[in-house]
Amino acid sequence: MSSYREDFPIFKGSDVIYFDNAATSQRPRQVIEAMRSFNDSCNANPLRGLYDWSVRTTDAYEAARHAVAHFIGAERDCEIVFTRNTTESINLVAYSWGLANLHAGDEIVLTVSEHHSNILPWQMCARRTGARLVYMECEKDGTLPASEYESKITDRTKLVAVAEVSNVLGAVNPIREIADVAHRKGAVVLVDGAQSTPHMPVDVKALGADFYALSGHKMLGPMGIGALYGRIALLEEMQPFLTGGEMIETVTRESATFAPVPEKFEAGTVNAMGAVGLSAAIDYLNGVGFDTIMRKERDLTGLLLDRMRKMPEVTVYGSEDPAKHCGIVTFNIEGCHPHDVASVLDSEHICIRAGHHCAQPLMKYLGVSSTARASLYFYNTEEEVERFADALTKVRGWLGYGA
Repeated sequence: MSSYREDFPIFKGSDVIYFDNAATSQRPRQVIEAMRSFNDSCNANPLRGLYDWSVRTTDAYEAARHAVAHFIGAERDCEIVFTRNTTESINLVAYSWGLANLHAGDEIVLTVSEHHSNILPWQMCARRTGARLVYMECEKDGTLPASEYESKITDRTKLVAVAEVSNVLGAVNPIREIADVAHRKGAVVLVDGAQSTPHMPVDVKALGADFYALSGHKMLGPMGIGALYGRIALLEEMQPFLTGGEMIETVTRESATFAPVPEKFEAGTVNAMGAVGLSAAIDYLNGVGFDTIMRKERDLTGLLLDRMRKMPEVTVYGSEDPAKHCGIVTFNIEGCHPHDVASVLDSEHICIRAGHHCAQPLMKYLGVSSTARASLYFYNTEEEVERFADALTKVRGWLGYGA
C-alpha cells in the first residue's frame, strides 16, 4: 500500500481503482484543509479591499503566485498569470500575443501529438492572420526526431507550440533542443506543461520556454485554477485577453489605462481559494519529491506493461520503456471498442478513460479512432495494478468475445 494513500480522503474505505490521473488527479487532505481554512478565516475580495480579511486574502493569493513561480523556476513572481487551466492560458497567448504578432506567410509549428487545446487556438490565429500551421511528425512511440524540428522550424516560423509530455503516449519532448532551434530562427516557444508539471521537475528558464502553461487539477490541486508563465518582456508588450474590473489603473468615459503585469491579465474577481489550493498542492508535491514520484510511476508502469505484454489481444501504444510513459499506458483490446472496455471496467470499480483523448490528429496518425488509457500516479499501488491487469484478461469474455 502506498504510504501516501492515507493522505487522500477519497480513497478511504473505497475499493475504487482510479487510473484516470492524466485527466484529473485526486486531492490530499492538506489541499482540502488549506482551502477550507481560507474559506473559514479570510474569504473576501483580494487586491482592492483595505480591511483585514481582504488584505489577508491578497497576501494568500500573492503567496500562491510566488509558490508557482518558484515551482517552475520563473525569475519573477509577476511572470505568473493565474488562469482557469492550461486551455485558458494557451488561449490567452493566442489572442493577446498571436493575433498581434502573426501575419500572412508566418508559420506556427506544432506536433501531431498535441492536445486539442494546443491546436485549436492556433487554428484560430491562422484563420485570422493568414499564418500557416506546420506539423512535426513523431515516431509511433511518440518520440520526436531531431530531423523534424530542425527541418520544420525555419525563418518563417514565428511560434513553436509543443507539449512537454504527450497526454496519449506519455512521451517527453526535447523542449530545450526545440527551443534552441526556434530561438535561433527568432521564434517564440510556448510549452503545454499540463502533463509534465505533476510528474517531473520543471525549470522554465532551463527549458528555454517563452510561455509555459499548467493546470492545478492535474497536480493535486483544485479545478478552475491554472497558471501561465510568460517572459516579462513579452507580457508587457501584450494587450489584455479580458477586460473589466481589477485589471485597470484608470477609466474614463472614452478610454482606460491598464494595470501592470500580471494584474492586467486577471480581470474580475480572481479565484483566490483555488490559488491557495494550488499552493498547498505544490507544497505537497515538494514534500513527496519528484525523485519519489518518478520512481513510483516507473515501477507501477513497468509492472503494468509486463502484465499487458503477456496478453496477445492487447495492443499497447508508446515506448516499451516504462520510464518513457510518465504513468500513461494507452491501449486497445482486439475486437472491443474502448468505450465498452471502460464501461465494463467501471462495473468492476476501475476508472480509466476511453476515446480520442482530445488528440484526434494523433489518433489518425496511429491508425485508430480511439483508445483506452490508464494513467497512474504515485498514490496508486501494485495491488491496484494487479487487479486491473486481472480484469483486462476478462474483458473480452465479459463482452461476449470468448476468453
